[in-house]
Amino acid sequence: MNFTELARKLNINPNELRRILPLVGFDIGAKAIKIDKRIANRIIQNWKSLFNQYKRIMEEERRLAEEEAIKTEVKEVELPALITVRDFASRLKLPINRLMEILMKNGIFVSLNEKIDYETAAIIAMDLGIEASKCEETAAFANGGDITRSEHLHELLKQQDGGDIKERPPVAVVMGHVDHGKTKLLDYIRKTNVIDKEAGGITQHIGAYQAKKNGRLITFIDTPGHEAFTAMRSRGAKIADIAILVVAADDGVKPQTVEAIKIIEQVKLPFVVAVNKMDKKEANIDKVKQELSSHNVVVEDWGGKAVCAPISAKDGTGVSELLDMLLLSADMEKEKRKVGYGGEAVGTIIESHIDKGEGPVATVLIQKGTLKKGDFISINKQFFGKIRFMKNCAGKETDQAVPSAPVKISGFKNLAQVGDVMEAAAEKAQKGKIKKIRMAGGAGKEQFAVKESEGEESDDIQFLNIILKTDVLGSTEVISESLEKVEAGDIKIKIINRGLGNITEADVMQVEAIINNQKESDETMLIGFNVKAPQSVDIFAKEKNIKIKIYTIIYDLLNQARDAIKAMTKAKIVKKEIGRISVLEVFRTEKGKSIIGGKVLDGTVKKGAKIEILRNKEKVGEGDLAGLQSAKQEVLSVEKDSECGILLQCKTAIEKGDKLIVYQEEEE
Repeated sequence: MNFTELARKLNINPNELRRILPLVGFDIGAKAIKIDKRIANRIIQNWKSLFNQYKRIMEEERRLAEEEAIKTEVKEVELPALITVRDFASRLKLPINRLMEILMKNGIFVSLNEKIDYETAAIIAMDLGIEASKCEETAAFANGGDITRSEHLHELLKQQDGGDIKERPPVAVVMGHVDHGKTKLLDYIRKTNVIDKEAGGITQHIGAYQAKKNGRLITFIDTPGHEAFTAMRSRGAKIADIAILVVAADDGVKPQTVEAIKIIEQVKLPFVVAVNKMDKKEANIDKVKQELSSHNVVVEDWGGKAVCAPISAKDGTGVSELLDMLLLSADMEKEKRKVGYGGEAVGTIIESHIDKGEGPVATVLIQKGTLKKGDFISINKQFFGKIRFMKNCAGKETDQAVPSAPVKISGFKNLAQVGDVMEAAAEKAQKGKIKKIRMAGGAGKEQFAVKESEGEESDDIQFLNIILKTDVLGSTEVISESLEKVEAGDIKIKIINRGLGNITEADVMQVEAIINNQKESDETMLIGFNVKAPQSVDIFAKEKNIKIKIYTIIYDLLNQARDAIKAMTKAKIVKKEIGRISVLEVFRTEKGKSIIGGKVLDGTVKKGAKIEILRNKEKVGEGDLAGLQSAKQEVLSVEKDSECGILLQCKTAIEKGDKLIVYQEEEE
C-alpha cells in the first residue's frame, strides 16, 4: 500500500505518521513510500489505541521536560516552620496548580491557603532538586509581627502558673471520610441524635462534646466530613490529644481518609482506627486494613503499631472497647496533659457566630486554667469583652469551665475567629493593659472587612461578584476558601462582602449598586448559607429584580457557583489554518461557483473547509471548499505537493496565480 494512501485513510499528515509509527512499535523507514498491506491493515484496525499510546508517550516527555525545567529554575529556598501553599509556590517560582498537583501525588491534600510544615515543604523542594533551609519568622505580637496563633498558644501553655497542676481529660478529634459514620459514633456515645439536625446528614459546623467512660471524662471534637471543610478539620486536629480515624468497612479508604491521615501525621497525633459499619453485609475489614497499609497505617494484628477496633455505630457493637483503647492510648502521653487548673484560663475558639438574642457568641475549648463567669476576655491580646454567661456542652448554664471543657460564651464585643487564642483576666485592672478594639459600627456589627484583590483588574477578566451571608464564622471561612477554587479562565469569583445573620434590605441595595456599576459581562449573586430572608426583604428583592439564593448544604452552593461560571463562559470561534493552495488554472466560473485546478503548497486541504482568497498578498474574498478531486476521483483530502481539482463556492471571481488559505473554524 502507498504510504500516502495509508495516511489519507487515517486522515493524518504522512510526515506526522512517519514520526508516530516507530514510537508505537512499527519500525518503518524515514522515507518509506510503500508499506506491507498486512501491516497497514493492522495499523488501520488499531489506529485509535496506537494514537492514544503515542499521545501518552508525548505527554510523559512533556512532563519530564517540564520537571527538568522546574529543577533548574530555583536552586535554594528559605522556608519558615509553617507556610501556606500559595506562599510556598511563590518561593519556588512555581505555578500554583503545578504545586497542587505535586502535593496531591505525594498524598498531601491541602487548599491554597492552608499551611504545611517545614519538613513536608523541604521534602517536596528536595524532590524538585531545590535545597531548603529553615528561616525564623517569629516576631512578637506586640510589635505587629507574623507569629502564628498556634505558636502563641504553645507559649501560653508552657507557662504553668496558677498552681493546682493535674492531668486534664484527653481531647479526641473524630476524623474520616464523609458519610463514614463519625457523627453517628458520637451520637451513640452521647445518647443524643445530632445528625438529624444537620442538613443532608452532614456535620456543617465543628462541635465539641464530653462523655464519661469508666468514671473518666473524654472530650470529643466532631469535625465536618465534607472535603470543603479541610481548614476546620485541620484546626480540630491541632487542639486534640488523640484522633479517632473512622473508616467504613463497606467503603474503605477514601480521599478524605487519606487527607485525615496526612493531618494526623503532620501534627504527630496518636490515633486509633475505628472500622465502622461492621453490621453491613458488605463489610470487609481485611480490605480496609490492606488499604490503610498502603498509606503507612499498619494495624497491630498485621505487625504494625496502629490500634484498630471494629465497631458498629448503629447498634453500638465494639464502641465500649474502642473507648477503652482510646483511654489506653491517651494514657501513653498523660504527662503532656498536666496543666494548672488554678490560673487564668487559656483556650482556643472552635466556633463563632452571632446569635439573634445573645449577639456575638463563641464555643471555646479550655486548655489551661479555669474560666469563670464575669472574667474579662482577650483574643490575641486585644480586649474582646466580659463573660455574661457560659453554657456547657449539654446546654446548661455553668459558672466555670476547667481544662478540656468546651463552653459556649456570651459577652464578646466583636466576633472572634475560629482558631483564635482566648485569654481570660479575672481582675478588672487587667483590662487597662489590653489594647481595646475600636469598632466602626458598634458591638455585634455583622459585616466585616474583606481583603481586596491583589494587582490591577484586567478588562479581559469577568467577575462573578458575591455577597455572602452565613450563620456562623466557620461556614464563612470554608465557603470563601472553596469559592476561591471555582475559577474558569478569565472568569473569577470575587466576594465583595461577607456577613453573619439573615439577609437584609441593605444587602439587596448593595447588590443593586454593584449591578449598576459592573461591566456588562459581569454577574452578581446574593447568597445565604443556613440563614433566612424575611418576607419583606424577599418582596423588596423581587421589586429590584434581584434573586436571593439560600442554601443549607455546601455542595449545592458550590455547584450553583460553577453553573453561574458556565453560563458566563462564551465559546470563542478560532480559525485554524490547515493548508495553502496555489491556483494553477481556472476551468469554469458560474454565479457563486468556480471550478479550478491547483497545487497544495502546504498542509492538508479537506473537503468542507473554509477558504480565504489572497491576491498580491491581500485578501479579496472568502468562501467554502465544496468539492475535491485527485486523479479524477472524488476525495475527502489532498496532501502537500499534490495537484487537485477544486469546486469553490464563493462570490469572488478567481484568477490564475491566486493563493487560497484553507482553514477550519473551531470552538474554544
